[in-house]
Amino acid sequence: MILKHKGRKLPGINTTSTADISFILLVSFLVMTSMDVDKGLMRQLPTPETTERQNITDIEKRNVMNLRITSSGELLEDDAPLDESKLRSKTIDFISNVSDRKKHVIVIDIDSKAPYVAYFNVQNELAAAYNTLRNGYARKAFGRDYALCTPEQREQVRAYYPQRITETTNWKEGGR
Repeated sequence: MILKHKGRKLPGINTTSTADISFILLVSFLVMTSMDVDKGLMRQLPTPETTERQNITDIEKRNVMNLRITSSGELLEDDAPLDESKLRSKTIDFISNVSDRKKHVIVIDIDSKAPYVAYFNVQNELAAAYNTLRNGYARKAFGRDYALCTPEQREQVRAYYPQRITETTNWKEGGR
C-alpha cells in the first residue's frame, strides 16, 4: 500500500517585533553618535584656470606686515615672538597706520609642519581685525554695522579696507 503525504506547510516566522527592534537600534545609534561641527575658514579660492593677468606692483617695506608660523606653532612678527592674543590689535594698528590702505600686504609664511590650530587661530584673528575695521568704517559712513549694510555699501567698505593677505608655505626636506 502506497501512502500519500499531503504537502505540509511550514509555519511563518513571527516578524512583528523586527520593526520595533530596528527602530530602537537606529535611535540608540543616533543618540550615541556624536555629531562634530565642521571647523574651518570660509574662503573663496580663485578658479584654477585664471585668464586674467596679474599685475606685479612694488610695495614699500613699511606697508608689509611679515608673520611666520613655525613648526612648533609659534607666531613671529619680523622674527620676533608675537602673542596670538595681540595679533588683532597689531593688525588693526598696522592697517590703520599704513600710508595707503589699498597697498598694504600681510605676508604669512607657514612652516609645512606647523599645527593647523595655529594657522586657524592666526586666520581668525586677521579676519576679526578686518571685521573690526570694516564695522568702524560702516558705522561712520552709513550709521550701521557692516553686516547690516546693503550689498553696494558693503562693496564700498571692502574697497576702503581691502583684505590683502598672501600666504607662502615653507616646504623643507622630506618634501611633500
